[in-house]
Amino acid sequence: MSQCKNISIQDPESLREMLSLSGYADKAIDYFINKTNMGTLPDADQVTELTGPCGDTMRIYLKLEDGRINDAKIQVLGCPAAIASAMATIDYIKGMTLEEALKVQDRDIFRMLEALPDQKQHCIRLTIKTLQKAIDEYGSKDNQEGE
Repeated sequence: MSQCKNISIQDPESLREMLSLSGYADKAIDYFINKTNMGTLPDADQVTELTGPCGDTMRIYLKLEDGRINDAKIQVLGCPAAIASAMATIDYIKGMTLEEALKVQDRDIFRMLEALPDQKQHCIRLTIKTLQKAIDEYGSKDNQEGE
């Protein structure tokens, strides 16, 4: 019989240990636990939702000022990797122009998270695709208003 330790996810230290044993770096775990960018922006200039092939869903809120991302929030229905990726991405893009944010790549976010389990790398991609879709939709809306 295997010697599995009973881990309660109600206890933050047990949760931290479980995620660490699963391949998450401390930085990724902190993003997941703290959820600093989780939420909504009632006065957002752009709101976009995307569901990935795994079923995780993200809704991003962007507030723009002078062509820059002044504020952003995100709601995530998904696993710890999806939440950590989303939180890190929002931290990364705040203050960027839309053009700069469009150039964000998976590896940029992976560097912020330091490590995720291999089978969870697609969560970063979903976050980047959600961001890119939001920027594209904002640009399309902007072009339609100018016609």
